[in-house]
This record gives sequence, C-alpha cells and structure tokens, in this order.
Amino acid sequence: LINIQKKNSKSALMASLSTKRFTNICVFGGTNYGKYREFVEVATHLGKVLIERKIHLVYGGGNLGLLGCVSRAARDGGSQALGIVPKPMAGADIIKKTNGLIAMLYHDDAFIALPGGFGTLEEIFTMASWAQLHIHDKPIGLLNVIKFYDGLLSFLDHAQKNYYISPSIRKTFISASSPHELIDQLQAFNYEPDPSTSELI
Repeated sequence: LINIQKKNSKSALMASLSTKRFTNICVFGGTNYGKYREFVEVATHLGKVLIERKIHLVYGGGNLGLLGCVSRAARDGGSQALGIVPKPMAGADIIKKTNGLIAMLYHDDAFIALPGGFGTLEEIFTMASWAQLHIHDKPIGLLNVIKFYDGLLSFLDHAQKNYYISPSIRKTFISASSPHELIDQLQAFNYEPDPSTSELI
C-alpha cells in the first residue's frame, strides 16, 4: 500500500510538471560574488539549467556579481536574457525601482533568488506582498546553497505561527539547494488563494 501511494504521488507530480512549462524565470541576486565559491558556481549552473530547459532569463540587468554569472552563462549558451533596467540607471528613486519590478512581474512565470543582500530581500518581499494582494500567483524560489536562506525560512515559519503570514503565502516560498530541484518544485507549485487576504484589497 505504501509503495502504491508513493507511486501515485510521484505520478501526480510528473503529471503536474508535464502540464506546466515555464517560458521565462525572473532571477534576483547579489551584485557581488559573496564569500563562498559555491555562490558563483550555483549562479553559473542556474544559467546553464535555464538553457537546458529552454527557459529565458529575466533579470535586473547589469553584469556584476552573481547576476552577471547567471546572465553570462545563459547568454553564452544561446538563451535569451531580458535585462530590465530603470531609466536613468543612476536613479535611486523608489518609483523607478518599483517600475522595474512591475516590468519583471509581467515577463516571467516564477521568481528565483540567488544569495544576496538588501536589494535581493526587497525584491523577494515585494513579490510576496503582491502575491498576498492577489496581484500575481507566481511562486518564489530560494536557491538555498550552503544553507544561505535557512535564517529567512526560519523567520517565515515564525511569522506564520504568529499569524503575520498566511499559510498560502508561506507556501509560495519554495527552497532547494540545486537549480534543477528548485525549478522542478516551482513547476509543481499550485497557487492556493487565501480568502482572508481579500480584506486587504
């Protein structure tokens, strides 16, 4: 009976993966390389995985740090890479930043966050807030290489237990340590709207 249940569960997952195919994935990440070589390796690997799966890259533009690694790997392999940069580039105006995120929102099927700092966290939580407001229903993937996002995941669980994050929004955050595993989980994600958040709209 256990083997049958496992087989049925696996079949359901594969059926879900076969019916949902991503065209574009938006990637957030640090504009420096970080402390560990594993950060650079996973960013480069992500770019190659996007090529293998025929998924186009959407990102914030530029060639610095981890974002540069993933974009170069994707472009060198022949994948299309859409860099969205607010104009003028030097501007730090929050409206310009938000407009860039809106453009990313409408060009992708899911989000993936590489290791990063304040800018990456801002982008992650902006997308989570917009999901809470039913602006989109797309999953947010955390590439949790060498447990980089363990602290954030612990905080999200803590916030949910204290009723500041709904279970449905918590489920939009998906983590894995490898690009292949993460994309598989993102493709298997099914959005479950939380009726209680309709009061916020």
